[in-house]
Amino acid sequence: MNDEQPIGGDAEDFAQSMADSFSSFLLALREIAREGDAGTAIPLLLLEISQISLAGARLGVQQDFAPREEYQPDVGPEADLDQLRLRLAAMLDNVDTYSYVFDPYVPEVVESQLSDDLTSIASDLETGLRHYRSGDVAEALWWWQFSYVSSWGNLAGTALNALLSVLAHDRLDQDFATDAEDLAAAEEMLER
Repeated sequence: MNDEQPIGGDAEDFAQSMADSFSSFLLALREIAREGDAGTAIPLLLLEISQISLAGARLGVQQDFAPREEYQPDVGPEADLDQLRLRLAAMLDNVDTYSYVFDPYVPEVVESQLSDDLTSIASDLETGLRHYRSGDVAEALWWWQFSYVSSWGNLAGTALNALLSVLAHDRLDQDFATDAEDLAAAEEMLER
């Protein structure tokens, strides 16, 4: 028999909100990888990571959720996300590898791949969803919060920064190149 306290309605509503956000992210990530169009993928990934970062921040400010047991209950096998990772890596190609500072208080530059980090985030979120879908709301909330603080929150932040950097270079570097071409043409006209 189960002798734990039932989880309150507010926590159940909060868990439903998290489950909706994370399910939406996983669906979008799979669709973006399936489409394989880097031109549309970068802004869409930026949007999706921003949205789960907001959900994660909502988890982070909650009172700590506690697991009922020392060991995580078995909710079946993890989803096979390797094809997702490979599709993302192929699509992201030369922007897949990036560098970041893992801990700003112990600054050390780390190199990573967006495809690996996005897949790791997906794995963490999917684990919580398996708990949630099995009816274990308390374990799902605990897992999402724990993995946000220990893993995917930081990965989402660095991925967000990398994606924003790609987008900024794509949009701003073209403007500077066009300005330089216009300036060179104007200087040539003035010299005549």
